[in-house]
Amino acid sequence: QVQLVESGGGLVQAGGSLRLSCVASGRTFSSSTVGWFRQAPGKEREFVAAIVWSGRSTDYADSVKDRFTISRDNAKNTVYLQMNRLKPEDTAVYYCAAQAVFGELLIRNPNGFGSWGQGTQVTVSS
Repeated sequence: QVQLVESGGGLVQAGGSLRLSCVASGRTFSSSTVGWFRQAPGKEREFVAAIVWSGRSTDYADSVKDRFTISRDNAKNTVYLQMNRLKPEDTAVYYCAAQAVFGELLIRNPNGFGSWGQGTQVTVSS
């Protein structure tokens, strides 16, 4: 397993941008699929985006497609989530998650990830 620490959350006005970072420690990070999830108060944790170990394949929830971009820098053990054109409904605690996999496997199910960060709050005001 890897240890994950998110940062970059904050308060932003609707239409603004934020970039979240997920820094990992652990030898399996470079072979891990990494996902971003979010959880708003009173709601279940939901999938946002995922990226395979090589960065060659990505996946996005329909609600964030064309607004959010996931990327990674394995040399820095970091995955990013660039969030543009933010909406009030994007307000949530954002979590990154990692799972070492064989090959390039995209995962949407949170139960498929074994390592989680502590989360970072994103608040979008209208």
